[in-house]
Amino acid sequence: MRIISGTSKGRRLAAQPGRAIRPTSDRVKGSIFNSLGEAIAGKRVLDLFAGTGNLGCEALSRGAKKVVFVEKARQAIQVIRENVLACGMQMSTEILGTDVNRAIRVLHEQGEVFDVILMDPPYRQGFVESTLRDLEAEPVYHESSILLVQHDRREPLPDVSKSWTLLRQRRMGDTLISFLTARLQGS
Repeated sequence: MRIISGTSKGRRLAAQPGRAIRPTSDRVKGSIFNSLGEAIAGKRVLDLFAGTGNLGCEALSRGAKKVVFVEKARQAIQVIRENVLACGMQMSTEILGTDVNRAIRVLHEQGEVFDVILMDPPYRQGFVESTLRDLEAEPVYHESSILLVQHDRREPLPDVSKSWTLLRQRRMGDTLISFLTARLQGS
């Protein structure tokens, strides 16, 4: 696992031992960020289910202004800290060591708004639907925000038509990457 482009290109990232966390492969990560293109530069990014911080660190390397990592597993939080420090990105980051539901609520209460939301939950455990409901109830995004959801191809994206418009999907093996944009209020 490494940073594939930007200011930290080639930097190796630490991974958590074992199988508790499934880091995004370089191939999938490359596809995600190539699709986002320049949309990441200067943006505020929310990395939900951050795991090792792989996606958030890539966003920072490609010019994101700030990344908030959300991860509840203590060992994973330590790995995120190591990766952020190794890349010299600690001034542009915040790590919330809590579950995603609580983090969204806290960020909403603080008035935080993100331009890009990266969501890579554990597969086939119902987190995609529950997190989308949480985001709808407590929006931490604006009308042109981008939401990127990685999910198992056998776990279809639930109806998101109230709050999001599906732009496109890309299948890579068992992974489906769904790109969405926030719907304008009243649309």
